[in-house]
Amino acid sequence: MAKPENCTPEEWAVRCDLAALYRLAALHGWDDLIFTHISARLPGPEHHFLINPYGMMFEEITASSLVKVDQTGEKVAPSDYNVNPAGFIIHSAVHEAREDAKFVMHLHTVAGVAVSTQREGLLPISQHSLFPLASLSYHDYEGVALNPDEKVRLVADLGKASLMMLRNHGLLTLGHSAADTFLKMFMLQRACEIQIAAQSGGGELIRIPAQILAGIRAQSDKVMRGSGAELAWPGLLRRLARQNPGHDS
Repeated sequence: MAKPENCTPEEWAVRCDLAALYRLAALHGWDDLIFTHISARLPGPEHHFLINPYGMMFEEITASSLVKVDQTGEKVAPSDYNVNPAGFIIHSAVHEAREDAKFVMHLHTVAGVAVSTQREGLLPISQHSLFPLASLSYHDYEGVALNPDEKVRLVADLGKASLMMLRNHGLLTLGHSAADTFLKMFMLQRACEIQIAAQSGGGELIRIPAQILAGIRAQSDKVMRGSGAELAWPGLLRRLARQNPGHDS
């Protein structure tokens, strides 16, 4: 696909970062065919955002193929693809409510869905779990997200958190950059994988003491949103260039 007409350098940069997120999700085995979503808010007063072309595999998505929509879900630039209506409900709710939600990542990973079905949710049993637990919220399952009324409840449940577990459904992270959003999802997903592996052993789990969890909240910004994310992102892009080049086309 050709670069969209009248695409500013700022928009193109966001498109490239979002396409990279899609391909990185596929590279890590986090995709669910075509049925999950990652979105990005575009600069400017129009409140436009980008989301995946519904029907394209994550590993195929490029910067130019992303679909630009407005707050009502209507396309504002030509595209041969539509958008997933459930994806629009979830992502538009978060983008509208949170100024810091420049990128929103929602996945249906096996480990993430598995932990979301557990009454206690994510347990403080690993170092990886501590950082998500510093800013994790929960939203109860209401069926496939096609009801606009659910947006109010989802936003209320999200509050000021930047990671969310959608009960019986999956995981969601938001961030001020693609790097920030990806690292939060990586930590949350890895924590879920560790929890399922630990539980499969059948032994008693050792929980991390509450005072350590409280202390990690003071460190989470530095690890999750500071130098850690920005240091990891260039390496992730180099991995993409080696294993699945072309996201920035």
